[in-house]
Amino acid sequence: MTIMHGMKTLPRLVGTALARRLQVMPAVVVTGARQTGKSTLAAELVPGKRQYRSLDDLDVLDAARRDPGVLVDGVGPVTLDEVQREPALLRAVKRAIDRNRAPGRFLLTGSANLLLMRQVSESLAGRASYLTLWPMTRREQLGRGSAGRWEDLLAAPEAKWRDLLAGGDDEAEDWRALALRGGFPTPAIEMKRPAERRIWFEGYARTYLERDLQDLAAISALPDFRRLMRAACLRLGQLVNQTEMGRDAALPQPTVHRWLNLLETSYLMVRLPAYAVNRTKRLIKAPKIYWGDTGIALHLSGAEPGGAHLENLVLHDLLAWRDARVERAELGYWRTATGEEVDFVIEAGRTLLPIEVKATARPRLSDCTHLRSFRAEYGARARAGLLLHTGSALEWLAPDVLAAPWWKVL
Repeated sequence: MTIMHGMKTLPRLVGTALARRLQVMPAVVVTGARQTGKSTLAAELVPGKRQYRSLDDLDVLDAARRDPGVLVDGVGPVTLDEVQREPALLRAVKRAIDRNRAPGRFLLTGSANLLLMRQVSESLAGRASYLTLWPMTRREQLGRGSAGRWEDLLAAPEAKWRDLLAGGDDEAEDWRALALRGGFPTPAIEMKRPAERRIWFEGYARTYLERDLQDLAAISALPDFRRLMRAACLRLGQLVNQTEMGRDAALPQPTVHRWLNLLETSYLMVRLPAYAVNRTKRLIKAPKIYWGDTGIALHLSGAEPGGAHLENLVLHDLLAWRDARVERAELGYWRTATGEEVDFVIEAGRTLLPIEVKATARPRLSDCTHLRSFRAEYGARARAGLLLHTGSALEWLAPDVLAAPWWKVL
């Protein structure tokens, strides 16, 4: 997939994964927050190849509700955009696939996680492959069509990490500027002035509240919902505590629980689970809260970029990388009962890669403590620790912890 920027085309990380899946599965479902570029992706596949139908078109939406066969029973491949607006359409897609399982028949896009939507009773299990299109990574914005160098680090021997990262042509960048513009293509690529971005972010928030949210649930108390969004944005990187969040937003805990689920379903909020060897314990331990895009989070909170936003940038890049992979990787954070904590843990197969993020230009040996504790806990499964910071030094702070500028990796 590509984004047009003037006369230049910016490739997207998910493009290769999408092409592979369309060659194998009868249906591919691409979901993500509105304005991440899903419709651009879908429209690119139209000329001479696919029919294109968007449920944002009221006539198409009406057909999906009254006679979905008109949309799905054709001979050629078809793209159905914004399918979350009529979840029942998925049953017609299932029937069409069961009659003809040719690869690539359906490309479905939606601005909500269909697997989390209560209204969706058909998951297309065994018939569809799911992809998530996140806002643009830093390297996508630079025209490289990729995420950070996570795959390289996992594949390379640790002794070669420093040379691997030193050999790139990456240029230093102010992480706060990246956090403020976020990754939505319009404000990140097309808009250069903060005032323009503020107008765009405010319009995005209003559209989400007044229209997109209503596709998921009937909520009339929009000022209350927006207040909860702000409370969530002010708690980036913290453990989810619904009682405290309800107190901040003057809302009962059951309402907070329901509305946080809606934010997660629409990809605005991200819950990062705790890492534990026992997978059942991961479900029990409290997750940490982050946002799908730092630009909208900073706009809603009214805050200045801080350490939690740098963490959020790293997590966003990790999510984009993970969800474009063929082989699934897991992401989590690690925390002990005594308070030791590692910001992120990549679990790829039997390999663990612990990552700490510090908004400091001069990392110290003491910043390695929790990474080394993690390695001591998990032994041979754990790779060397990676300490990302805002300075320029690329060095081994300890024999098993490499300190690297964030922009050398992201």
